Amino acid sequence: MSPTQPDILFIMTDQQRFDTIAALGNSHIYTPNLDRLIRRGVTFSNAYATCPVCVAARYTIRTGCEPLTTRVFNNAGLKPIGGRAEKMENRCGEYLARTMSRLGYRTFGVGKFHTSPWDEDLGYEAFFRSEESYNAISRPGDDYASWLNQAHPEFRFLEQLMGERTEMYYIPQRSPLPPELGVESWVGDRVVEQIANTDNQRPFFGFVSFVGPHPPLAPPIPFNRMYDPDRLPDPVLASVEHDHMDEEIPYMCYAIWADAVNLPLSRIVKARYYGEISYIDLCIGRILDAVEAGSNSQNTLICFFSDHGDLLGDHHGWQKQNFFEAACHIPLLLSWPATLPAGIIKSDLISLADLFGIATRAGGRAELREGIDVLGLVQGESIPRKSLIGVTEPPGSHDFKIMVVTDEWKYIFMANGGREQLFHRQEDPDELTNCIASASATRSNLHALAVNACRGTGALDALDGDNLRSFPFRERPRTRIYQFEQSFGVTGFPDNPKDGLKNLDPLTFKRIK
Repeated sequence: MSPTQPDILFIMTDQQRFDTIAALGNSHIYTPNLDRLIRRGVTFSNAYATCPVCVAARYTIRTGCEPLTTRVFNNAGLKPIGGRAEKMENRCGEYLARTMSRLGYRTFGVGKFHTSPWDEDLGYEAFFRSEESYNAISRPGDDYASWLNQAHPEFRFLEQLMGERTEMYYIPQRSPLPPELGVESWVGDRVVEQIANTDNQRPFFGFVSFVGPHPPLAPPIPFNRMYDPDRLPDPVLASVEHDHMDEEIPYMCYAIWADAVNLPLSRIVKARYYGEISYIDLCIGRILDAVEAGSNSQNTLICFFSDHGDLLGDHHGWQKQNFFEAACHIPLLLSWPATLPAGIIKSDLISLADLFGIATRAGGRAELREGIDVLGLVQGESIPRKSLIGVTEPPGSHDFKIMVVTDEWKYIFMANGGREQLFHRQEDPDELTNCIASASATRSNLHALAVNACRGTGALDALDGDNLRSFPFRERPRTRIYQFEQSFGVTGFPDNPKDGLKNLDPLTFKRIK
């Protein structure tokens, strides 16, 4: 082990908003271990997912490249444009884990990785998966599902291990498992084991990816009853016309059955969401204890972040894949006691693409790819961004959207209808007032930045001359998303209710195989 190489631990949650940490101003939530990380290092108050949806964000993290290069703009994936390599690593470079192995690190990955295909090789020497849903092939291959099946056969009857989906996606639930058997605890246990598995010749690079607080929201006892919904604030709402300018929001609300959630229920959902975060926080505490018990704790870099947020009822919406703050603004905490200052907040614009450079610079050979040098930024050695670009959906498509963020403003363009939003970030942090008409010069400047960002390879289809391409507004046909446990052969609701019992023994109430 090089005496200058730190151990490195990346900790990621799924769908956790920026405003869900007590030490950053949320007086309603209990997060003592995330607070502990904040005291230990640097908080970045302006970190963003530049494509706020699971698969796209994760490929940005593991490649260090933005969506226009990865060609992943949603959860469906996309083939590369002509002339680009077919495989992701061939067009973006080696994944982060393989890169860190090349720098002399022992690598391990634990948790949800949401790859396409589901069992893609990401380059970790030790790899323990816990994905959120299964089919007949992936469930036996999933390390958490296999462990629970073998170690605790009394729970083999369970179909969905992390809570019911489909129409229950945003209906508050309680985990059918005790907290010590839940997926988040299992992830924490595996990470603690890997940290204890010392290698005197090599430092470790670990990537920890929790499943929560991504819905369904089913924290175990007692986390399910930590928060009184009537003590929590209502969602942030403007007019429906303002909030639903992005047609993705009402479309997705219907798709995941959130059109059934009213204001009182939204507070109950938030209470379970906070319960999930407090459960994860406790698991993170065990990981931090393991780090601090080691001899190299001062020379351990820990980076905590989320892949994106969740509207959670704000702006009459749920889910992500839009550019309201609740969906794209993420927590990002960085600590390295031997090298970085502690307890400070930096307001520089940060992208998930920057994580690649954090790991590789700390590992001894900075490889920034499409990110900036965040460690250099903290130490006053690199230049901050003046603006940050985000995109969702393929350039040139009807549903393409682009965001430009500066210190002062956020501009959003939607190809569907050519709709635009402009928010003053300091004066209107809740994004309730659209300044398109009142700040036309600012709109023009940020529109020009968006056009310039699309001039590179892969985004020319988003342009119409010197403007962003728009299409007549359309409302997408409303469809429901059905997410049943396919590994049990369940694909949907039965046409006839009695058919839902065809695999059940009416005398013993046991499943018929």
